[in-house]
Amino acid sequence: MPSRNEKPITIVDVARESGFSVSTVSRVLNNKVDVAETTKKHIEEVVHRLGFTSSLAAKSMRSHKTNLIGLIVPDVSESFCFQLMQGVNQAIVELGYDLLIFTNGTIRQNFSSVKEKQYINFLNSSVADGVLIAMPVSPDYYKMSSVVAIDPNIMDSDGKSDSVTVMADNEKGASRATEYLIELGHSEIAFVTGSMDLLSSTLRKRGYEKTLNETGIEMNPDFMEYGDFTEKSGYESGIRLLSAEKRPTAVFCSNDMMAIGLMHAAEELGVSIPEDLSVIGFDNIIESRSYDLTTIDQFAPEMAYQATYMLHKIISGETLDKNIEMIKTQLVVRGTTIALKN
Repeated sequence: MPSRNEKPITIVDVARESGFSVSTVSRVLNNKVDVAETTKKHIEEVVHRLGFTSSLAAKSMRSHKTNLIGLIVPDVSESFCFQLMQGVNQAIVELGYDLLIFTNGTIRQNFSSVKEKQYINFLNSSVADGVLIAMPVSPDYYKMSSVVAIDPNIMDSDGKSDSVTVMADNEKGASRATEYLIELGHSEIAFVTGSMDLLSSTLRKRGYEKTLNETGIEMNPDFMEYGDFTEKSGYESGIRLLSAEKRPTAVFCSNDMMAIGLMHAAEELGVSIPEDLSVIGFDNIIESRSYDLTTIDQFAPEMAYQATYMLHKIISGETLDKNIEMIKTQLVVRGTTIALKN
């Protein structure tokens, strides 16, 4: 090991000492197959002799393991993603992994499938032992080895998938939210969707519509608003719904951030919650407690925790009991819902 005053050994030093180019050394460190065996062995000897063993690539070269997993999320500042990171963090502490996080910075909007694939390819090239990907949009991620998806979009409507997946039971959660509003006496129930190119949005909309149909309540097309999981879209939906001549008595929003946005719209228009309007969300993010928001808990930390353990089993060569882990949801009753007064 170099002393405190010595410069750390770099890949340039390995290249100079071995007599090969930096690119050739890099290919050996990253276990590329297009390098002659004699060249590979010589470079490995130089790596060990110089003490170039602290890098992830060198560690991978020796053991084919880095003890690191990658996590790809759309936006680390968004509450749902933060909850996922909490679950992953708990699991990696227990399992002894290190974590590398990549983000595109745009929650559920315009997340680039090209960038997503670039992240996965980079992490799979000897950088990480496996990858967790939240809300994937690329149709090709499931073809990669050692990848587990959290809240995926690459499934058919029957919940089948070729990938290893952890997700909440979105349809049942939405059904329970709608059912609860009906139990309170509401029949004029509006719904604000999430981004309809996402599977979770489709399933939540299905749960809402199915429950209305099963209870004999005719769905009013004027009570259907299309949001995008952002607070802004919830606010805009609220302005339209609550400014109309015929207003709903309750609104179910596909996530908590839209419900919070809708509550701001209600306040602006002088609509009292819950006296004039009951509101329910979905996610049970931290902010929902501050707003006393009735919601559906989808246990995001538990989803991420389970996904990390599934990835660990894959990395360890173990056989999974099942490819899809469905997390049950739960109604959390707070102060934004009330029984309808006759």
